[in-house]
Amino acid sequence: MSSWSLLTVFSLLATSAFAGIGPTATLNIANDDIAPDGLSRSSVLANGVFPAPLITANKGDAFSLTVADKLTDDSMDLVTSIHWHGLFQQNTAYADGVSGVTQCPIIPNNSFDYAFVAPGQAGTFWYYSHYHAQYCDGLRGALVIYDPQDPAASLYDVDDDSTVITLADWYHYTSKNAPAVPAPSSTLINGLGRYSGGPASDLAVVNVVKGTRYRFRLVSISCDTNFIFSIDGHKFSVIEVDSTNHHPLTIDSVQILAGQRYSLVMTADQDVGNYWIRAQPSNINATFDGGLNSAILRYKGATVADPTSTSSLSLQLNEQDLHPLTAVDYLSDKTVGGADVNLELDVSFNAGLFEVNGQSFEAPDVPVLLQILSGTPPASLLPTGSVQLLPKNATIEIAIPGGVLAGPHPVHLHGHTFSVVRSAGNSTYNYENPPIRDVVSIGTLATDRTTIRFRTDNAGPWFLHCHIDWHLTAGFAIVMAEDTPDIPNEDPTDAWNALCPAWNTYSASTGITQGGLKPIKAT
Repeated sequence: MSSWSLLTVFSLLATSAFAGIGPTATLNIANDDIAPDGLSRSSVLANGVFPAPLITANKGDAFSLTVADKLTDDSMDLVTSIHWHGLFQQNTAYADGVSGVTQCPIIPNNSFDYAFVAPGQAGTFWYYSHYHAQYCDGLRGALVIYDPQDPAASLYDVDDDSTVITLADWYHYTSKNAPAVPAPSSTLINGLGRYSGGPASDLAVVNVVKGTRYRFRLVSISCDTNFIFSIDGHKFSVIEVDSTNHHPLTIDSVQILAGQRYSLVMTADQDVGNYWIRAQPSNINATFDGGLNSAILRYKGATVADPTSTSSLSLQLNEQDLHPLTAVDYLSDKTVGGADVNLELDVSFNAGLFEVNGQSFEAPDVPVLLQILSGTPPASLLPTGSVQLLPKNATIEIAIPGGVLAGPHPVHLHGHTFSVVRSAGNSTYNYENPPIRDVVSIGTLATDRTTIRFRTDNAGPWFLHCHIDWHLTAGFAIVMAEDTPDIPNEDPTDAWNALCPAWNTYSASTGITQGGLKPIKAT
C-alpha cells in the first residue's frame, strides 16, 4: 500500500471515531498500529480508532458500556479499566473505573459491563483508561450527554458529532517505555497532526457554513500537555465548563489543561475561506510552521487549501471571570476556612516522586472500595496515609498551595464538581458566584493557593489526583473516602464481584500488580 493511501486510511480511522455510539455499546480494547501524525506505532485502541469512539446519550439515559479486554501487545499494559470522567456515579461507585480504588483491573480475554445512570447530568465529558499511564497509549475519547431542555439552546444552531473537538498530546514511545522526562512528539486535533521533521500528514478539518452558530465542545484528552486554543479571526462565547452551564463570556482563546472541557459558541461570521485552528502546546515545539499544532476551519465554498490566516489574540479566558448559571447551597459561609471541614493538601516532589501531605499514592492490592465493603475499619484503609475520611453532608474546603515543580498541575476530583473559590494566579476569594468545574489548575507560583469547596452528598471513595498521567503514576494522588458508613448500602454487580478473584489469579501467575510507582524527573 502506498504511503498516500496509508495516510488516507489513518485519516478515515480518526474521522470514524466521531460517529457517536451509546449509551449502550461494547468497547473492544485491542492493540493496533496507527499513524495519527504520520509515524506508525502500536497503540491501545477502543474499537480500532483514535480517539476512542464518541459516546453520546440524552439526559436521563441509562448507560451500559461493556469493556472487552483483547490486548495482546506486552510492550504496553495488558489489563485495563475505564473511568467516565465527570459522571458522579451516585450509588454506583463500583462503576467509576479506577484500578486500585474502585475496582480490580479487567484482565485479557475478559469483559466488564459498566452499568450506571447519571441523573440530572448533561454536558461534555470524556472517558479513558485509569490503569497506570495506559491512556497515553491511546485509550481516550469524548462523551457527551445532550440536554433536550438545554438553557443555552437559543445561542447556537449546530451541536452534534461534528462539533466535538479533542486535543491530545501524542508519543512515539509506549507509556511503559517512557523516559524519566516524558515529552510528547506531536499535538493531535481530532486525532490528526504532524510532528517536527515528519511528513505533511493530513490535518483535521472542521467544516462550517457562513452565518451559522456552532457549539464546539472542546475536550482536552491530553496526557500531560496544556494548550492555548484559538481559531484565527473568530471569537467564542463560553457557555459550559467541565459539564456545568455558565453565563456566556466572550473570549478569543483559552488555556485548557488535561481533563478540562469547554463549550465554545462560535459564529461563522468571517469571509468564506480557510482559517487555522491552533492548539499551542506547553511542552513541545510551540510553532505552527508547516501545520504543527494545527487543524483547519473550512467554510463551505472555500477552496481545499491550507489557510494563510494569522493569529491576533487579546481576550484569553480568565477562570475567575466565569460564573455558573445555577447557584449552589454550600457557599453560605463566605469566609476563608469557613467550611465544616477545611483541609490543606501540601504537594511536594522528592526523589522522583510526588507526595501529597508527605505520602506518595501507590494503588493497594485490594481496591479501597472492596476494603470498605469487606468491613475494614475506616482508620485502617490502605494505602496508609493516602486515604482522607470525609463526613456525610458536610461542606468541604480544600486549599492546595502552588509552586510545585512541573506545573501547572490540573487536579481532578472524582464523584463531584466543586466551586473554585480561589483560582491560580489570583489572590482574592469569591464565595458569591465562583466557577464550577471538576479539574482545576493549582498554578505555578509559590504564592498560588487554589481553593475549592463542595458538599459531601455522594458516598464513595473518590480519587483526587493530578491529571498529568506521568505525575499520577509518580504518586500525585489521594483518596477522599466520603461517608464510609453508607458505602456498604451500594450493591455491586456480580460481574464486579468477579473482577478481583480473576485479577488475583492473573496477578499471581504473571507477577503484575496494581501498584508500582514510576519516578520521573520534574523541571
